[in-house]
This record gives sequence, C-alpha cells and structure tokens, in this order.
Amino acid sequence: MTMPSNLCPNRMQIHSIIKETSDVWTINLINHDFYTYSPGQYALVSIKNSEDVMRAYTLSSSPGKSRFISITVRRLDDGVGSNWLTRAVKPGDYLWLSEAQGEFTCANVNSHQYLMLAAGCGVTPIMSMTRWLMANRPETNVKVLFNVRDAQQVIFAEEWQQLTNIYPDRLQLCIMAENPDNGGITEGRLNEEKLKVLVPDIASRVVMTCGPVPYMKNAQKLAENLSVPAEHFFMERFSTEPEAVNNEDVLTLKIRHRLIDFKVPVGTSLLSALEQNKQPVIAACRAGVCGSCKTKVLSGNYTTTSTMTLTQDEIDAGYVLACSCQLQSDVEIA
Repeated sequence: MTMPSNLCPNRMQIHSIIKETSDVWTINLINHDFYTYSPGQYALVSIKNSEDVMRAYTLSSSPGKSRFISITVRRLDDGVGSNWLTRAVKPGDYLWLSEAQGEFTCANVNSHQYLMLAAGCGVTPIMSMTRWLMANRPETNVKVLFNVRDAQQVIFAEEWQQLTNIYPDRLQLCIMAENPDNGGITEGRLNEEKLKVLVPDIASRVVMTCGPVPYMKNAQKLAENLSVPAEHFFMERFSTEPEAVNNEDVLTLKIRHRLIDFKVPVGTSLLSALEQNKQPVIAACRAGVCGSCKTKVLSGNYTTTSTMTLTQDEIDAGYVLACSCQLQSDVEIA
C-alpha cells in the first residue's frame, strides 16, 4: 500500500473499534514499527487514505502503557473525517498517521499535583496524561473535573472507574453533568464557586484543560482568578472550532479579490469563517502543520496558534495559516 502523503508516513492496522458513547468511538491501531509520542499529543490522520484530506485527532492511548495506538473520535453530522472513521473503516483496514504533534503534554511539566479540566471529547488527552502519570510518576496526585452533557456521555467511563479503584489515594475524579442541574456543587457548568470548593488547593496545582474553545477560555479565566500562576496553566491549541459568542460580538471579514464581505463571530478561526460562508479554501491537516491554508491578511487584528510552515518573511508580510488564525477585529484578506 502506497503512502498517501509525506505528512502521514506511519501505516497502522485497525485492531478493534470500541463504542464509548452514542456518538464517540475509540479506534485501536496496531503499529508494526516504532512510533514515538508523548501523553496528550495528537496526530494527523489521512482521511480515506487521501493525499490532501487530513484531520487531527488526539492519541488517547498512553506511551509505554497502552497495548495499542488509539484515537478517539466524536462523529459530527457534517464531519468528513469523523463519519469515515466511525462508519466506513473496520478492523483489518489500514490508517496512515503523521508523526505525533503538539506541546500539550504533562511529560515536560515537573509537578507533583495536577488539576485536569475536560469537557466532552476534550477528555481524550486528559485520559492519556492521567493514565501515564499514574503509571510513571508514583508521587503524583491528580484531580480530574470532567464536564459532560449527561451521565450517558462519559467517555472512558469503565476505565475511569478502574483507575480510581486502583489509585484511590492519588486520583480523584468528579463527573459534572450539565443535565440535570439541580444546583449541586458537582452539577452543571464549572464556575469559580464550584472550583473553590472542589479544588481548594488549586493555586498549588498545575492546571491542564481541553475542550471546546469557550470552555478552555473560561477555565483560563477561573484559574487566573484563583491565583494559578500563568506558567502553571496549559490548554490544548489545535482546535479550530469557532467560539460561541454573543450576537453583538461580531466582526466583518472582507475578501479583497472577490469584493465581498460577511459577518462572523469574534474569535472564529479564519478557516471556519471561510468555510461557513462557502468560500473556496484548501485545508488538509487543519492543525497548523501542512501549510496548505496559507492566507495573506491585509489588515485587522488576529491571534495565531501555529506558524509552523511559514517563513519569517511570510509572517512579516502578513501571511497566516487560516486554521490557526483567530479573528479579533474587522479583517481584510487578499
């Protein structure tokens, strides 16, 4: 079988597919060669073994601990990658993966106390890191707060129970279901009052969070309010989902060569803004790695989470990776 892309040189065979919840599956892969990764990292997967369609998924397994290389995928209604991975592939098929990517890992953080904050599928790197910490750092204490829609949406439910039984003195897990919310301290969405009660020693812990962008931004604000040093706060960076914002928090995106403009929410990635308004854009990896979505910004304010494939001259000239560019004001692109 020919490698579909130089970005995804690692061929792995599907051993098994496990249904975690009604819309989430874990795909366990047999790796016939040596594959190096750190807990919490992600990899690009070549979708339909295509050269130009790739998606980023967290490696939910743990190096040196898990039997397989695993990715955990939530099926989205319009998700090209997630629908193929959860409907079409089967045990015995092959997937092609990139090398491991990302800096969201506990492996390079020196601490004896962690607070892991997760929401939805954001629990995948949290599980990878928690499993690894329990196995490799016997002095470590980890608290996990996991927000879910309801009790049926707990990804890795059985394994969480097993881990808390094995490590009762080192691992504390709190599942916070948003529905039903009767006002209990462990119900509903995370806020400052709940965090104070559930983690009174938060200021002495390293805080790592992953989930939808608004969830992570809220976690960052809460941690700051509760005196967590900025250097002790880490969040995942490869998500390209637009942030949920109020209707008034909108900006204008202009495309000069097409003489058109449209309104998009503040904080939306440039890639999402273009796709939502049916504008042609090439995006292979969608994770700031391949460089296919390089775009020139003529004016406006934005933030970026990756410039991996851009030269300094390109950055100085205003080029960004659309998947890793978050719009903060009215913006015009070439």
